[in-house]
Amino acid sequence: MHNASSRHQAKTAVVLAAGAATLAATDAVIVRALSGAVHPFVIGFFRAFFGALILLPWIALRPSVLRTTHPMRQHALRAAFKLLAMIALFAALSWGPLADVTAIAFTSPIFVVLGAALALGERPGPAMIAAVALGFAGAMLVIGPSGTGFTMAILLALAGAMLQSAIQLILKSMSKGDATSTLVVWNLLLTVPIALLFALPFFAMPGPREMGLLALQGIVGTACMALMTHAFSLAPATVVAPLDFLRLPLVAFGGFALFGETVALTTIGGGALICCAALIAGRSGKFGSGTKSN
Repeated sequence: MHNASSRHQAKTAVVLAAGAATLAATDAVIVRALSGAVHPFVIGFFRAFFGALILLPWIALRPSVLRTTHPMRQHALRAAFKLLAMIALFAALSWGPLADVTAIAFTSPIFVVLGAALALGERPGPAMIAAVALGFAGAMLVIGPSGTGFTMAILLALAGAMLQSAIQLILKSMSKGDATSTLVVWNLLLTVPIALLFALPFFAMPGPREMGLLALQGIVGTACMALMTHAFSLAPATVVAPLDFLRLPLVAFGGFALFGETVALTTIGGGALICCAALIAGRSGKFGSGTKSN
């Protein structure tokens, strides 16, 4: 009976994670649709604003979710890092090929391995070293001589991946004291005022079409976060995390269908290597906390 229940939970988790990957791909397409009309800093603010707005009724019903064991400056630091990572990705998606940017964004777990070794003194085993080498080879294939090259979009995607890895390392200690829901709520609430400060120098009120897309993005982002968080609560990370890689073909399809973007063979090959590297890192225990950073 217990095995049947576990299998049912695992199947539910897979469906939820696949749904979250679809929503994440939709998010990337929305960012590209907003390209040129709304500044990335302004997109970041409205993404956080609408996301927090959706959560407010839930927070009112469950005020205990605000209880935290960590100082507010630690939550604020994580929110600032998350905002910068998000804006870097938004800018990259606005200016570069969607599939290439998404493939590079998947290098984040590789930077987590490197960061854990450099900052926390963790000694990577053979599997981790292989993951780093494979991820580096994949990234070079995407951006190498026959690939995209070191464009501003690719550099921003790499910066976003590195910032995302820093968030994972911060969460390594924070997740021991607070529940996932508490970390998610404080991240969204604190991101709004921080994002507003960044957005003010570039702020211009979006038009009705853009505001509609921004509101949709807030809904999509919050739903994606909720689905993936629940998926991780139902099944091990080794079952759930690989589903996130569905984003790459979905984003590539969206880029082709809506914006006429073609996907180079170097992107397909490099993306496959990066996904394999991230899977190796995940199975070695570095990927499990990823959902809490959202």
